[in-house]
Amino acid sequence: MKIIIAGGTGYVGRALAASFLATGDEVLVLSRGGASAEARAGVEQGPQVLLWDGKTQGLWSHAVDGADLVVNLAGERVAGPSPAYRWTPARRRLLQESRRDAGCALVEAIMAASVRPGVFIQASGIDYYPPGEGLAREGDAPGTGFLSRLVAEDWESSTEAVESLGVRRIVARLGPVLGSGSPVLSPLLLQHRLCAGGPVGSGRQWMSWVALADLVGGLRHLAMDSQARGAFNLVAPGSLRNAELSAALGRVLHRPSWLPLPSFALRLAFGGMADTLLLGVRAEPRRLLDSGYSFRFPEIGAALEASIP
Repeated sequence: MKIIIAGGTGYVGRALAASFLATGDEVLVLSRGGASAEARAGVEQGPQVLLWDGKTQGLWSHAVDGADLVVNLAGERVAGPSPAYRWTPARRRLLQESRRDAGCALVEAIMAASVRPGVFIQASGIDYYPPGEGLAREGDAPGTGFLSRLVAEDWESSTEAVESLGVRRIVARLGPVLGSGSPVLSPLLLQHRLCAGGPVGSGRQWMSWVALADLVGGLRHLAMDSQARGAFNLVAPGSLRNAELSAALGRVLHRPSWLPLPSFALRLAFGGMADTLLLGVRAEPRRLLDSGYSFRFPEIGAALEASIP
């Protein structure tokens, strides 16, 4: 198959590209990084990297013609470990525009293609749903906060038009990804190894996570299932609370997990971006399970053990 991955040099994109390359598929990555991005792809025989500014047409556009699958992972990173990621008005605009512009550019390229892709996977997030105690299912309405609107209005909506072009579209609502080198897991590992790990805020917020192996496996499963279309929650069946995650990390690392990180300290350092840690969604992968996908890592303990080098 011919696979196009927009934003394919990030953590998820590298793993997905490597998986398709391992099965002999042709993989082309659209990236702003050029040759250096190819080096970051993380595989010996990496994918072909095509330069793309994330918003306009160019030589990359012709590669979409005749592709079997297009995956859109493009978009500025929502959160990070430093105050530079604070959601200032300028940062919020960048998060929104990077998603809208990338999605619209991909739609335009598909419209112009003489042979359109058979499948389009649009990355999304479980932040689509409002945070709280309720169980989030794919048919639920989106939340009203900034994160929910970013996901629903700027990310998912940006590529809706491909459906009217006859392309089967899948919206993959991802949870935090756990795996070796995970941007989510790495700082938590460091804290626990320094015996400074513990719950964040109240510790009662839900965390719906997914192992990297299951994220890649789930995306490939949906791409090959001709009946799969629409939204799918790509999270493990075993959601847990933040304090339970911290305790599980402590057990796996044989370190204490008792030092809480107060909400006020996060709010002071990160402003509204602290919502990504202090608010949680309890999502259920109902449609993915119903489609026949079998999780390799349905429980947190085995997922953490497989993620820690």
